[in-house]
Amino acid sequence: MQNTNSMLGLFQKLFFNFNARQMKDATLAFKKHLDEGGKMLVAMGGAMSSAQLGITLAPMIKENKIHAISCTGANLEESIFRLVAHDSYKDYPDYRYFTKEDDEKILERGERRVTDTSIPEEEAFRVVEPIILKKWKEAEKKGERYFPHEYFYQILLSDELKGKYEGDPEACWLLEAAKKNLPIVVPGWEDSTLGNIFAGYCKAGEVSPTVMKTGVEYMMYLYDQYTELAKAGPGLGFFQIGGGISGDFPICVVPSIKYDLKKEVRPWGYFCQISDSTTSYGSYSGATPNEKITWDKLTKHTPMFVIESDATIVAPLMFEAILDRYNISEK
Repeated sequence: MQNTNSMLGLFQKLFFNFNARQMKDATLAFKKHLDEGGKMLVAMGGAMSSAQLGITLAPMIKENKIHAISCTGANLEESIFRLVAHDSYKDYPDYRYFTKEDDEKILERGERRVTDTSIPEEEAFRVVEPIILKKWKEAEKKGERYFPHEYFYQILLSDELKGKYEGDPEACWLLEAAKKNLPIVVPGWEDSTLGNIFAGYCKAGEVSPTVMKTGVEYMMYLYDQYTELAKAGPGLGFFQIGGGISGDFPICVVPSIKYDLKKEVRPWGYFCQISDSTTSYGSYSGATPNEKITWDKLTKHTPMFVIESDATIVAPLMFEAILDRYNISEK
């Protein structure tokens, strides 16, 4: 009988229908996939790092329950922004009632609002900028090239940010990923604050764009990473938070290996998406998993789940149930 004092037990005790049922079933299938020796990729859209998903994602990485990540450039950098400037973030729970003038005042204070919280420009962007610029210039001087996430790994594994932490290092998923040299792909990295800053420095002639490996090279890198990770157990699973390029890019690796490289490849071993996007005319984010069968990304045998809910609520609950870190005392 399931121990209802655990998070997983609580899921089985409380969640029976609709999105709650999907969340429970997806969690149990996630755990089964790992228990059978499978690996898991997390695709992360939205502003999940600003929403502090690292509190549960970092332990998932540390406990070897996440084996690869695809994320937007914003999620990549905002993990480190939270680490160095946590105390300077401001929350705005009444953002729904803001006027344009209210948001203009936020701009004048040097803050950049993301729904109900704000990223402090001086304490976040400008603290990291000179450190990463130094890495870009060093790479150019040595004739070296790296992926965007590798520059962040270099910073986090050096002493250059020591003494600058305001956030809890245990809650920084990127720091935990750096320690494990976790495979990461960041499609469309240029669409981020530091991506824009990099482009500006390139335009000004201060650094060469050649020091940054490209999205095409990320796909080439993913070919190898996927092939290796998919060897174990039931293969590599796909856990998607939100929609957009962070999910679209990595899921294409399977048909690309099969049709473009003309090599045998194992299909994705698990699929789950947490999204509030609805199915509409041509919306890939809202497409049902069955549509992916027609693109040879999933098969009819792939365990598939769609949880139509808020990822900032669902993902931490699922991660905690899989980590099983807490006993919930019955009173």
